[in-house]
Amino acid sequence: MSTKPKVMHIITRLDMGGSAQNTLLTCKELAEKYCMVLVHGLSLESGMTDREKQTLAGQKSEALLKGVRFVPVSTLVRRIDPFKDLRALILLMKLIRKERPVLVHTHSSKAGILGRLAAWLAGVPNIVHTPHGHVFYGHFGPAASRFFLLMERVFDKITDRVIALTEGEKKDYIALSVSHPQKIHTIHSGVDVDRFKPGRTDITALTKQLGWSDKSLVVGTIGWLLPIKGPDVLFEAMMHIWEKKINALLVYVGKGDLEHKLKAEAFSRGVADRVVFLGWRSDIDEIVQLFDVFVLPSLNEGMGRVLVEAMAAAKPVVASDVGGIPDLVRHRQNGFLVNPGDSKCLAYYIEKLLADSQLRVQMGKRGQELSQHYSIRKMVAKIDALYFSLLQDHRI
Repeated sequence: MSTKPKVMHIITRLDMGGSAQNTLLTCKELAEKYCMVLVHGLSLESGMTDREKQTLAGQKSEALLKGVRFVPVSTLVRRIDPFKDLRALILLMKLIRKERPVLVHTHSSKAGILGRLAAWLAGVPNIVHTPHGHVFYGHFGPAASRFFLLMERVFDKITDRVIALTEGEKKDYIALSVSHPQKIHTIHSGVDVDRFKPGRTDITALTKQLGWSDKSLVVGTIGWLLPIKGPDVLFEAMMHIWEKKINALLVYVGKGDLEHKLKAEAFSRGVADRVVFLGWRSDIDEIVQLFDVFVLPSLNEGMGRVLVEAMAAAKPVVASDVGGIPDLVRHRQNGFLVNPGDSKCLAYYIEKLLADSQLRVQMGKRGQELSQHYSIRKMVAKIDALYFSLLQDHRI
């Protein structure tokens, strides 16, 4: 029988999203020190492609070899479903009582509510929660946002520690009276920065393979094509740039509800040949090397791990001054910050970078230096230290 402390992680969706990838990495990297049990929903709401499923399966296999144990719970879904939610709560309580973990670590809103309640009712001595970016504004209407805010205030009372991905998120939790400063630890989401290091990709060959002109400058973004991510704002910004006869290609990497609308808009406005939709890719470490400017126009953002990836690839960044983004993007150092939704200001800074190759190199180099602060190794070490302090307090 193992003498390692048992830690249970609970998350609704185990997919290729940032919160799931963060959770999977944490479990895999700490499995040598803790008995790791990862409880998750079936992720049917993620709508993963076959390639995504294949990549995720490979990641799970690596984690299994490290000792992580996966427990699927079919009733653990992202949407609010009273019947399934009650069943999930009961199943989680039974599972926790059976496994008897010394620490339960929940992730995101839905799993955070059900998982923390189940852990508290089961008498778990240590409960940690990572929101992965809150939903208090931008995601839902006013009524739903107030509901989640109230729920987080209530459930914080049974939470021992909260992990904020950025200082911005921590400040919001304090300002909105969700939690107390001494309870919140800022631990940035870790990225495999070495994987994105420039010089490992044959840019000429990849450009030819994708059928792009090597004479066009490339403005790229990576992420869900959803309203909260602002892909339509970026499109409008690029329209301002194209009106000035600047030869630039706009590349979207990702998928989502706005894809068809954006394609139709590009066609109707006569710029379909300047907009590329690559869908979800497993090779973003190579694709990002083709970008001259990386843009993240989100209306709300917990942290934006993809920013670290772009920075590690030595790309200058233009991003929204919202959520945790200012933790990563230093205005006029490794990129520019703009007010969310301001397409004209976004266009101004994108154009500024497109027009100045020396500035792109300078900001990209500075971003690459900053990216080293957000490595997987540093994230895991901080989470390990947090676990250790809690377990010591309870003399485990």
